Amino acid sequence: MMFTFAAPRARRKPSLTPMIDVVFLLLVFFMLAARFGQDMALPLKTANGGDTTWQGAPRLVEVRRAALLLNGTPLADEAALPEILRTLMPTPDAPVLLRAGPEADLTRLLRVIDLLRQAGFDQLILTE
Repeated sequence: MMFTFAAPRARRKPSLTPMIDVVFLLLVFFMLAARFGQDMALPLKTANGGDTTWQGAPRLVEVRRAALLLNGTPLADEAALPEILRTLMPTPDAPVLLRAGPEADLTRLLRVIDLLRQAGFDQLILTE
């Protein structure tokens, strides 16, 4: 009894196309992750013991979750903050101190910073 088998097939070489696709997708993923992983930078000064002297009335804005305090006094209207600050400033480029209250979140602090930047205040100093 004799068995006739089909002719042996040639061995298939593995295709490199799927591996190249995976490597390309990983490359794109890590490029995007590196780009979106960068934090936004805010040009803020931090309070330090510099040798400059403070001029004019105090300008401390405390940012809380539901209120803004200017020199310890609650503000009824948040939009009025820039105008009130202008009356306290000896020069237009005088610094304004910002302090986040214990319950204030970062989004609230950034909204106040944006409000002051749009009003033309560039010398914002963040304190603890």
